[in-house]
Amino acid sequence: MPVRRLLAISDLHLTHRHNRQALLSLPSYGADWLICAGDVGDSLADLAFAWDLLIPRFDRVIWVPGNHELWCREDLAQADHGRGADRYARLVELCQAYGVLTPEDPYPLFVGRGGPARILPTFTLYDYSFRPPEVAADQVTAWAWEHGIRARDEDLLHPHPYATREQWCHARVAQTEARLSTLPDEPGVKRILVNHWPLRDDLVRIPKVPRYRPWCGTTRTEDWHTRFRLDVVVTGHLHVRATDWRDGTRFEEVSLGYPRQWGEGREIAHYLREVLRDEPAPPGGRGGPDWQRWR
Repeated sequence: MPVRRLLAISDLHLTHRHNRQALLSLPSYGADWLICAGDVGDSLADLAFAWDLLIPRFDRVIWVPGNHELWCREDLAQADHGRGADRYARLVELCQAYGVLTPEDPYPLFVGRGGPARILPTFTLYDYSFRPPEVAADQVTAWAWEHGIRARDEDLLHPHPYATREQWCHARVAQTEARLSTLPDEPGVKRILVNHWPLRDDLVRIPKVPRYRPWCGTTRTEDWHTRFRLDVVVTGHLHVRATDWRDGTRFEEVSLGYPRQWGEGREIAHYLREVLRDEPAPPGGRGGPDWQRWR
């Protein structure tokens, strides 16, 4: 009997027809678990499409939100009611109806190859602190626009009931820290944290759009990997698949991305990353077969 594996992918972006059609070719993975680390799509309909397809193909599916799921586009308003925290609650409700685990559910225990491991789905947002020290927070959008960068979140990701996205981010970080702080010691059990946005600024490598980094996370999570004794951190958002090591913790960026960013004759199955593979930290703290690979 095959040993259960813990697999991960993010940024499926099923609003794009190419990605949606490609997902249909995914085979059954039996007892394996799948982590979807955000940006499954832009609507609740995209999530429902994903869960209809993925639930029969995996023993368990775990999801965390990305910025795209939190968007409230005018053309989707009637179908996806809710903004900000209300929209997030709708997303969680949909996932739970399918049996998909979310950041609001008890942390599951994975037992299988490389385990046992406690899976810690989280939701943190960003607060523009991933910016150069000489750029003031209220100047971030103007600074990014100097290079033609305009984050769609500024128009589509509403922070309601918070006044700003920064306030929502800080509330989510505080809530998550409080929960992680209560984790019991479980000798022999690894800890796998899942978040859409990177936890550390030094892991943000987006050379084609460098001034997009303020929308990529918060410095308030920089020490989480040591503070909460994490073995692996799984993230997405950057569309730059990579493996990094910091202080003995392995960081996996597992994005698929937009149609132009993946493919080369490969199917989506190629991009499923095994999270608990046996891989020692390389000299210098970097490595992995997907190191800084662009499609």
